[in-house]
Amino acid sequence: MQISAAPLIYILIFVAVVVLVEGLYLTVFGKSISLNNRISRRLTLMEKSGSREQVLDQLRKEMNQHMKARSIPLYSILAKKAQRANIAFSPQALLGIMAGLAAFAFLGLTIATSAELGVRAVVAVAMGVGGVYVWVNNKAKKRMSLLEEQLPDAVELMVRSLRVGHPFSSAIGIVAKEVPDPLGTEFGVIADEAAYGRDVSEALKAFAERMDSQDLRFLAVAVAIQQQSGGNLAEILEGLAKVIRARFKLFRRVRAITAEAKWSGMFLSAFPVLALIMINVIQPTYYDGVKQTAVFIPAALVVFGFLVVNVIFMKIMVNIKV
Repeated sequence: MQISAAPLIYILIFVAVVVLVEGLYLTVFGKSISLNNRISRRLTLMEKSGSREQVLDQLRKEMNQHMKARSIPLYSILAKKAQRANIAFSPQALLGIMAGLAAFAFLGLTIATSAELGVRAVVAVAMGVGGVYVWVNNKAKKRMSLLEEQLPDAVELMVRSLRVGHPFSSAIGIVAKEVPDPLGTEFGVIADEAAYGRDVSEALKAFAERMDSQDLRFLAVAVAIQQQSGGNLAEILEGLAKVIRARFKLFRRVRAITAEAKWSGMFLSAFPVLALIMINVIQPTYYDGVKQTAVFIPAALVVFGFLVVNVIFMKIMVNIKV
């Protein structure tokens, strides 16, 4: 039995590409960029530079740079996710990293495989772009999940601060100091902007739109209404915290209910691909008898189309709107 390691080599090179992006990110920006860091990145940067205005300019640039670069070819597929993930790399740097990773993948494919030059070039470019996309997408999902989890506690902390007599801007500053990233840095930027004259409700609204979060929109609207019509902001935010926490519990319950269906869909979608990889590893000549026939490529395209349709329908079935 002839065994081919080529499919496994392709997988290992792609994994290496994703790991290289993460390693480069941590090397350039340090551990302060990590979401699980207890001290927010804003406070870390302020300790290093000592300039509040300089740190605010840097953080605002990082937060808004990706959506401004949507006109760059190829980058539009990454812009929204990179903004949600708050990737500190500039768009130009990410594109450069894609090119560097593609070159790395091409070198690895040249050394470890005997594929033709055109195939290696196409696969290398796909690995460079796909590796960065997978990394950014994973970062965005983790950051949004953690942000939604932190928000009810942050609102309740603001409620306690308001009840002991602090103004709302000071309450936001307390959240910035006490809550870790990602919410700590985001609220720190809002507190700094308020200190330099920006309206707090406008800053909250811009934050909500940038993150595309319904709970943050609720917070921005509640603060804006209180500023216009008055009322006890502590009571309003206390009720809002209960609503956000209830929504979060409901989302968790929906995810638990649909978990089996999601894993079934992932298995049904991934199994044909894994089966194809294993066939090519265990028996590389399995398809040699039909590769040269006229119907091989059309049949392969039809199968690929069915796989795509399967993924789409599986995602629709478990994507329950709450």
